[in-house]
Amino acid sequence: MYTSGLLRSGLLTALALLAAPALHAQVSADQAARLGQDLTPMGAEKAGNAAGTIPAWDGGLARQADAFDPAVGYKDPFAADQPLFSITNANAAQYADHLSPGQLAMLKRYPQSWKLQVYPTRRSASYPDKVYAAVKDNATSAKLIANGNGIADFKTATPFPIPQSALEVLWNHLVRYRGDSVKRFYAQAVPHASGDYFMTQIEDLFLFNQDAGNAAKDNGNILFYFRQSVLAPARLAGTELLVHETVDQVKEPRLAWLYAAGQRRVRRTPNVTYDSPGTASEGMRTTDNFDIFSGAPDKYDWKLMGKKELYVPYNSYRFASRSVKYKDIVKAGHVNPDLLRYELHRVWHVRATLKTGMRHQYKQRDMYFDEDSYQIVVVDHYDNRDNLWRLGESYTINFYDQPLLWTKGDAIYDLIGGRYVIGILSNEEPADQFGVSLKPSDFTPAQLRRDSRR
Repeated sequence: MYTSGLLRSGLLTALALLAAPALHAQVSADQAARLGQDLTPMGAEKAGNAAGTIPAWDGGLARQADAFDPAVGYKDPFAADQPLFSITNANAAQYADHLSPGQLAMLKRYPQSWKLQVYPTRRSASYPDKVYAAVKDNATSAKLIANGNGIADFKTATPFPIPQSALEVLWNHLVRYRGDSVKRFYAQAVPHASGDYFMTQIEDLFLFNQDAGNAAKDNGNILFYFRQSVLAPARLAGTELLVHETVDQVKEPRLAWLYAAGQRRVRRTPNVTYDSPGTASEGMRTTDNFDIFSGAPDKYDWKLMGKKELYVPYNSYRFASRSVKYKDIVKAGHVNPDLLRYELHRVWHVRATLKTGMRHQYKQRDMYFDEDSYQIVVVDHYDNRDNLWRLGESYTINFYDQPLLWTKGDAIYDLIGGRYVIGILSNEEPADQFGVSLKPSDFTPAQLRRDSRR
């Protein structure tokens, strides 16, 4: 099941990874020198797989200033590709070695309507040169601190390009590059079993702190500043959330303030964390399901299971197209599978198991991280009775006018109850804006109060 790529000359073996201690020092200069050589600048295996079903990484998508078309969204660079085959419940056993338990359960739950259309693998992930340079520096400087609950001595993105533990892989996701500042609009739906739904429309602002991890700076424990405003429907409009996302959330818990339009006041809220309900999700998404996983890792024991080859959502340009409307996407039980694209990619498999004495809705989470970007693309969630409960998927694209890989939709499917939440849809929303003019003073309770009263 696990790819032989881990046995490639010079790479760590799966057994070595499993036997390694939980925390590591920085890698050596000789190891870091492999970045951009047999490893990609982000630390993935540059070579393809032995079967030829995963190609070599050749740089990913080159930056293209006109990649975004206001009429259609991001132009699909792979629009001419045709599906190789479809995986259904009827033939799932044939492909089981390349599917997660949650994906298999999803096919069984919806045998007539759910499928995975598999396309040629396109390793499209790419990033600016400044990110590659920072990642190479991080390889010999970044380190886990506070039992893995924080990191230090890193910059910009991807602190551990040659990860040696589960927590290092996780932190690569938490700190992956998503631009310096971003303004994005998106919609979210929680369909009923009948397929009926309404759309919640949301605006997010991100300002990523360039001083994160620098203990000499007063704001060195701030990873990013975040504001979220609910724009519709009317009964929720005006609700605003302000977050200072901390690096070490055990040392300094996530700072959060909420403005409720009905109360017309800003109040500190300690509940924007762990398994408290996610915004407008009707309980279908926990707060730490935002971005598939976010927040503090301290409630779980983390184990690196190794690498494997998995069919995952990737290059979801058709799904994100402005020619596709929400009514085309949102269906009973799940999104429209005819709009999705799955590809075979190598992923890091990380298992999080709830620590004894800790409480959370999810007792176990099996996460699969794209090796080229560290974006979580699939996650299986188990409840406290050890039942496979929810499947999470992230529908990513390369925003290749930047370039960077991020999501244009993520879903949490309830495999038992039959409902789901789908968010980060932007098909009918204003375009994402990168490099917007933002500063930390825009992310204070006082500024939130002033803006909310306009």
